[in-house]
Amino acid sequence: MVVAVSTFAPGASPRIDTPEGVAAHLDSLMALVPQLIPLRERVGAVLPRVNPKGFAGMAKVICGQQLSVQSAAAIWGRFEQLPGALEPESYLLLDEETVRGAGFSRGKFVAVRTIAEAVMAGELNFAEVDALPAEEAIKALVALKGIGPWTAEVYLLFCAAHPDIFPAGDLALLKAAHHGLGLDERPTIKEMIGMAQNWSPHRSAAALLFWRYFAMMRDREGILL
Repeated sequence: MVVAVSTFAPGASPRIDTPEGVAAHLDSLMALVPQLIPLRERVGAVLPRVNPKGFAGMAKVICGQQLSVQSAAAIWGRFEQLPGALEPESYLLLDEETVRGAGFSRGKFVAVRTIAEAVMAGELNFAEVDALPAEEAIKALVALKGIGPWTAEVYLLFCAAHPDIFPAGDLALLKAAHHGLGLDERPTIKEMIGMAQNWSPHRSAAALLFWRYFAMMRDREGILL
């Protein structure tokens, strides 16, 4: 039996912040996992989703926790207009009333403040974390109060353009895997994590592929609503 091998070595993969980077990962992913070829053919172009890096990017991810895309965008639009909101040092000068006035909950205000304090204390260096292998980067981020696995994974994927992240707890990804792979049942988070491990070091491209598939099926056929 011939076993397909990725053309990328772990840690040497290009980031997924350009269409070319995503396409390169998808090309290698298809060679590694031919079962995904029909999904790629069906969805067409898969484009990157890029957000700010560092403190501002993490604040944006925290802003979007447990909110619809529309609500998160509205709140973020108000928050980023606050003077100093996007830099850790000046964020610490903002009071809770001001930040909550933009739409943040108290928990999110505190979570972003914790991140700002960690950066200013030298306990968190986003550039260093962004360059770590996936599991190490996630571990470093979830050590901070207010950052759970989903928040860490979404930051690393969309802000750091990390090439090997798969947020297995995301409901849209679970639904897309269920339907797109023809599974009898929707996979559990644990099952999804195990499945995605076989797609390393291209898990971010796989996540983008499944999100695109979910959006297409939802918009065109309503299957995954």
